[in-house]
Amino acid sequence: MNDARTTVLTAAGELFGQKDPSAVDRWVAAGYTQHSALAADGPEALRRLVAGLPEGFRYEGARVIADGDLVALHGTYHGFGPDPLVAFDVFRVDADGKLAEHWDALTPLVADTASGRSQTDGPTEVTAPGETEANRVLVAEFAQKVLVGADYSVLTDYISTEMYHQHNPEAADGLDGFGAAAAKWAEQGKNLVYKTVHKVIAEGEFVLLQSEGEFGVPVAYYDLFRVQGGRIVEHWDVITPVPAELPHDNGLF
Repeated sequence: MNDARTTVLTAAGELFGQKDPSAVDRWVAAGYTQHSALAADGPEALRRLVAGLPEGFRYEGARVIADGDLVALHGTYHGFGPDPLVAFDVFRVDADGKLAEHWDALTPLVADTASGRSQTDGPTEVTAPGETEANRVLVAEFAQKVLVGADYSVLTDYISTEMYHQHNPEAADGLDGFGAAAAKWAEQGKNLVYKTVHKVIAEGEFVLLQSEGEFGVPVAYYDLFRVQGGRIVEHWDVITPVPAELPHDNGLF
């Protein structure tokens, strides 16, 4: 569904770029299902959210991944709060071309990162559309064996030993950088525990995982990987705590 990308970009532009509450009537399904911790369920709650956006609010998009009826956006919100928030948003578009469902994860922007890379910079364009399915299989297998299964002995079967650009603000580049960060987290009582992978969204060299697990507390993991030559060469993420209460009954996933 190539039209899903156009639908999401147009709708998001009108809703969050133009801050136009009437865009809800044009682009949002009557049964809109919300999974965000920031908004209640249904189109009217979204209308209220958009109507209440402050004057200085803006969204800075970084990349878009379209996979069937799912479209993922990666970017930065300015003006939601005192600090910019890096976010992944996932929308499901229904057969009528309307936004039918939404998931997200947000984390504060960090200016001084361990790798010197920002949380959103790096390649943005899909250049290898023909590799989508192979890359989906690679990252899904990595997720089950390494992330969920915690079998780090096969790490180099999936992640390049020559180039691994890291955008998690606390980890430096390379496998050594990740290993040092993981050791530091463990000392802080924050072991990386992945329990369930809920979504694998792929387009070309980009594959986004939406997962549930623990990082000291229950969290949602959104991990975006870039694959090149059959190995993962770049990683972006958002890790956000699962709140005790949500403004709806749909769950975060």
